[in-house]
Amino acid sequence: MEKIIKAAVDRGASDLHIKAGDVFRARIDGVLTAMTKQALTPEQTRAIALRLISNEKVKERIDSLLDYDCSWGAPGIGRFRVNILRQRSSFMIVMRVIPFRVPTIDQLGLPPVLERIALMERGMVLITGVTGSGKSSTLAGVMAHINANLEKHIVTLEEPIEFLHRDLKSSITQREIGVDTENFRVGLKAALRQDPDVIVLGELRDTETIDTAMKAAETGHLLLATVHTPDAQATIMRIVSMFPPEEQDVVRIRLSESLAAVVSQRLLPRKSGDGRAVACEIMINTPLIADLILNQRVSEIREYMAEGRDQYGMQTFDQHLADLVAQGVVTFETALAASTRPADFELQMSMFRSSDRGTDAKSDPFTSGSSLT
Repeated sequence: MEKIIKAAVDRGASDLHIKAGDVFRARIDGVLTAMTKQALTPEQTRAIALRLISNEKVKERIDSLLDYDCSWGAPGIGRFRVNILRQRSSFMIVMRVIPFRVPTIDQLGLPPVLERIALMERGMVLITGVTGSGKSSTLAGVMAHINANLEKHIVTLEEPIEFLHRDLKSSITQREIGVDTENFRVGLKAALRQDPDVIVLGELRDTETIDTAMKAAETGHLLLATVHTPDAQATIMRIVSMFPPEEQDVVRIRLSESLAAVVSQRLLPRKSGDGRAVACEIMINTPLIADLILNQRVSEIREYMAEGRDQYGMQTFDQHLADLVAQGVVTFETALAASTRPADFELQMSMFRSSDRGTDAKSDPFTSGSSLT
């Protein structure tokens, strides 16, 4: 097992899939790739699950487990976030690779404005995207920037702990759900009594956690969290819609005051075929955007994000995708498939299609000083 896992990690795998009745698979550059030829038996998969679980009490009841999260690491191989589940009455294991080194904002290829967002004094900063879009890495990069530049107390609530942060300028307290605290709700309430400057949540999952998170931001803390939403507009609408209708007007008021920024991201295959590039949408909660949230005009936010690029560092997905095409990082076809408004994006980029397909450099707008707006 360890040899196969190491081989997958060495090839740059982001996730590993171990399932009874199937071969060992690894997600490499976004593609699920077979790593073995022989299928695993239910007994083998169960034995691997036991190997990955460190909690002896959980091991004793393994045959009654339906879903279980933990972390696992081995010297010379790596650290992993592990999800053990049941399918067709046998075990399946999904392992997410966690780098030993905490990545920086620059190493992740994220826009420099995130460094400014990381140094905000208070408010909620939400990092959003679908599963596997790199939210945890971005969250770790933002934490690392705070840790390297500010003298703060950072309290994290994670399920499980992924990146291991060492204290630099800041003091970092990392708490694992189910091990160090009962759940996110209990841990977050307790965190408010632990003299934090920054609180980091693995995920905003329910109304009570969101309510407490907004209270933390309202009382002067910086709160970082992830949300499973595709973009900034959807994030705001999702949070408001999670509350009962009679509470939504108050939630809009609180959200307009406590929200600091929303960073949404998508991972795209690079044009070179080597790895993936991140496309980001960034919303800063300016007084104008706060007013749009307050007055139920969330659908207009994307337009103001696009207009606020130079002044505030905001950008829409389509703006960043246009940049990535212009820089030769991703193909036009890849960017079009990932765009928020494909028809508008195609119209905007039509003048650049020929260059993306390899036209003469003399007629290439990217080498003749043209720029995208």
